[in-house]
Amino acid sequence: MQRVLIIPAAGRGVRLGSPLPKILVSVNGRPMLRHILDLHAPYVRHAVVVTHPSAADSVRACAAESPMPVDVVTQDTPTGMLDAILIGAAAAESLSSDLDRGRSPVRSERGPSPPTARPSRVWITWGDQVAVHPDTLARLASVEAGSDIALPTVERPDPYIHFARDPGGRVVDVLQKREGDLMPATGESDVGVFSLSASACFERLPIYARDVRPGAGTGERNFLPFIAWMSGSGVIATCRCTDPREAIGINTPDELATVSAYLAAR
Repeated sequence: MQRVLIIPAAGRGVRLGSPLPKILVSVNGRPMLRHILDLHAPYVRHAVVVTHPSAADSVRACAAESPMPVDVVTQDTPTGMLDAILIGAAAAESLSSDLDRGRSPVRSERGPSPPTARPSRVWITWGDQVAVHPDTLARLASVEAGSDIALPTVERPDPYIHFARDPGGRVVDVLQKREGDLMPATGESDVGVFSLSASACFERLPIYARDVRPGAGTGERNFLPFIAWMSGSGVIATCRCTDPREAIGINTPDELATVSAYLAAR
């Protein structure tokens, strides 16, 4: 299985009170980016980090220590995760496009990248999702075959995200607290890690993105509703995560402390 990892990571770390880009903030002595790259290294052969232009050099320096090739591309305007993923997907697909044309792919941000074939799966993870358990990624890898989108989920009270399902278990809607949706008391949420087939990432996602408007609450173009959109014509596979704390994204000092304690105990 040939996989590429896209890491949308244009956050500035303002709520963490850090002068660093959020993905470079230290968790238990290592930048978040190193946690993410090391965690996913057994499953992916190449990573693409999407960051703000002001952070590109620092992110590139950190990524240079990774055991896998890492390309760094930029999102000039923070218009949302959907647009960040589209930027990352274009970079990932360009690797195989260069190879198909008989050229060695070159990333101007880092220099020559090794030639690759088009990935069969594209994994996506948020840059602050460092608490994901290795067993959860193993479970994701075991269920992704034959799916258009696969993802680990978790049941949690007062959810930030909720996947609404029909009586047959099909995902029919994605509710988001930050967009003002009415949320259930307990919901099914993602843990910030997703596996997309090549066709879902490189063909269906751009079609979906053509008609997406910015969310009413955030003013951003969101990625998660793509999952419900794809379920109308594709296969969505889910698996359970290992621990509910894996779903914690690090946005505040309290969340940083919680995730640090969880990783230290693990």
